[in-house]
Amino acid sequence: MKSKRVAKPWFFVIFVLILALSYCAFFGISDYHGDTKKVYIKGADDIRWGIDIRGGVEAVFSPDKEGVEITNDDMQSAKAMLETRLVNQNITDYEVEVSNANHQVIVRFPWAADESNFDAQGAIEELGATAKLSFYLGSDNSGEAFMDGAVVKKADYTYDTQNNYGYIVTLKLNSEGKEAFAKATSEAAQSGQSISIYMDSTNISTASCSEAITGGEAIIHGNFTEESAKALADKINAGSLPFALTVDNSKLQIVSPSLGSDALDVMLIAGAIAFAFVCILMIVFYRVNGVVAAFALLGQLAGSIACISGFFPGASSFTLTIPGIAGIILSIGVGVDCNVIAAERIKDEFRKGKTIDGAIDSGFKNSLSAIIDGNVTIVIVSIVLMGAFGTPDSFLAKVFSPIMSIFGTSITGSIYSFGYTLLVGVIFNLIMGVLASKYMLKSVSQFKFLRNPAFYGGKKNG
Repeated sequence: MKSKRVAKPWFFVIFVLILALSYCAFFGISDYHGDTKKVYIKGADDIRWGIDIRGGVEAVFSPDKEGVEITNDDMQSAKAMLETRLVNQNITDYEVEVSNANHQVIVRFPWAADESNFDAQGAIEELGATAKLSFYLGSDNSGEAFMDGAVVKKADYTYDTQNNYGYIVTLKLNSEGKEAFAKATSEAAQSGQSISIYMDSTNISTASCSEAITGGEAIIHGNFTEESAKALADKINAGSLPFALTVDNSKLQIVSPSLGSDALDVMLIAGAIAFAFVCILMIVFYRVNGVVAAFALLGQLAGSIACISGFFPGASSFTLTIPGIAGIILSIGVGVDCNVIAAERIKDEFRKGKTIDGAIDSGFKNSLSAIIDGNVTIVIVSIVLMGAFGTPDSFLAKVFSPIMSIFGTSITGSIYSFGYTLLVGVIFNLIMGVLASKYMLKSVSQFKFLRNPAFYGGKKNG
């Protein structure tokens, strides 16, 4: 069967798209209106580096009111509120500890990407304000809230045996909340709408409602584990805390990066040299295949940086740690492996007497199963790492919660960062190393001066 050729311009189209993605991912697009910087596309400068790379802040939060009875549950709710706000800012590399005896919450988190004066006081201002809990009719917060956290007396969790719901979250409301909740649930039951709960601007629960709830007490049930039920109860209680959190300035500290201030620059320079060296080796060993592979690797790296910096619409900047950088490096290694497998398969096809077009087609076809198998395995590992070490609110954490609850809660931002960068790197490897490489190689092979098998691993014509 005759191989289907790819038009020559496709090489240049894909090449220009890779260069454009690389420029925007690394440098972003912005301009200045007077002294104000307007960012249109985020670049590598907008990446929030983890504490281990750039350092950060350690703050001690305490309730701002005296004479108010503060329970251990209140402190856990305060912790849940702080964690939610950190996640809202896409800060996954954080540590939050509670001292019930001293009524203190100790928080450590990295500097913001644009932080230049390292103002520790300014970095923690938004975290300690009183959390705003709001209840909405419907699945989002586009309308007006029908009640807030002030009407919640208590949220708790328990195991339900009467209806076999498993773990549930219970709500107790005051008289004002009882009236507002009865009216909203009656309307929801009639219209088939749901009831949503938001902390600040983050949805923490959306539940269906089959009947009006008029007694001032309600339950939320679903596929809860003990930990996820407790986490939701803590967050609801955080929105009804009678106090805000203040910072003890005498205990406010700047956390130094574990690698030192110049380590990041050294790491980036070393990474650039290693990347260039790998590309040169690919070109030396595989000629035109190596040139195409180098462009594909550049596109893969640019795609990974774009996913971290917040380049894509709807994606915010991600906290990048040292293990996260390791994830990028490992994914590049997987990308090299992908291109080497394809190039070697093409060589094998030339040994069988195939033409250039036939060798390229058969080479990519025969290498696909090995490439897919290796990449899918890494994708699964990455997803498990993100589910096991991510925040309880994340989709993956909820998916894996029935399994991970056996081992207890473990939020480790550095490992989550590794899983994330490895995942996005492998996804872009499949896009660039399989699709882009194939079409670029098939396109460039149509140029007359490159119609020689020797350029692709075969024997020289004549």
